[in-house]
Amino acid sequence: MKFVDPKNDVAFRKIFGDEKKTFILISFLNAVLKLENKEDKIKSVEIVNPFQLPRIKDLKESILDVRAVDNSNREFIVEMQVENKPYMSKRVLYYTSKSYISNIKKSESYMNLRPIIFIGILDFTMFDNKDYLSKFLITNAETNTHEFKDFELNFIELPKFNKQEEELETIIDKWVYFIKNAENIEMIPQNVDDKGLLEAYQTAQEYMWSEKELDLYDYMGMRKTDKLLELQFAQEKGFKSGLKEGVGKGIEKGEYKKAIETAKKMLKKGFDKDSISEITGLSLDDIEKLNCFFCACPEFNFVNEKESFCSIGSRFGKKIEFNGGFLQDCSKCFMAHKRGFIRRYIKKFR
Repeated sequence: MKFVDPKNDVAFRKIFGDEKKTFILISFLNAVLKLENKEDKIKSVEIVNPFQLPRIKDLKESILDVRAVDNSNREFIVEMQVENKPYMSKRVLYYTSKSYISNIKKSESYMNLRPIIFIGILDFTMFDNKDYLSKFLITNAETNTHEFKDFELNFIELPKFNKQEEELETIIDKWVYFIKNAENIEMIPQNVDDKGLLEAYQTAQEYMWSEKELDLYDYMGMRKTDKLLELQFAQEKGFKSGLKEGVGKGIEKGEYKKAIETAKKMLKKGFDKDSISEITGLSLDDIEKLNCFFCACPEFNFVNEKESFCSIGSRFGKKIEFNGGFLQDCSKCFMAHKRGFIRRYIKKFR
């Protein structure tokens, strides 16, 4: 049994934005907001932007959120973010405020403004606290009373969540475990007893997806990788002189890992191996190990001599245990042999 990655744009919206399976989103919202009492729980939602499969050629901008309105006329914005964009906190405030004021026209009463509850699922850390779930409200600084109730911001920081399957106790633990780990597990955990979460696992099973959906899923995974590379490489380019200076002092253990990551991105950008070696301080032998042995697929990467992985998480690949480690098995993957994939990378190397 193989699951897609819920953090992928297409998977996220297919799982949470299905207007025929709103009980999935309802379960997740109740879990995040810790609505345990029957009278407080969300009972129904209307998804404002239900999932529809677009054609790749028509896909200009990824839709990262799912919007819904519940039976109490509250609006929910659930967003998946894998990259820490500049001024993230300001962006969230702008985003929620814009949604808030768009609820009414100029001639309408303020009474028609709907409360906005934002839930951001972050694949990076944003706050200094240790808890993976954070809630922000507008309160009186002196009395700590909650008077302005129309705004609520919730954040789930996935890197802070490290619980294993046997440690999952609450429904929110189980939901976050699903979002973070689904692509790396082979069976639905035995402790899943919530109808919505169980359906989320079933929706995430690859065999339930059409070929068109899987093609778009792979495309969005590759596009996200490219976008991150462009952003990160632009940042790293500014540190080029600093890296060169660091080479003269020798690469420490932590710097070695960083150099490997830089080298991977440079390979995908078409830099020759001599230039990569000069800038990162890595040996040519180290750089040679970054590509797949059989087809030099730029998505095949080594972490160390006992661990390798696929950058785009190709659904045709798998992990195998070997010599005390886990290596990426590409024997059944032909992504790097497809005309579109090859054309995409040839264009990059020109």
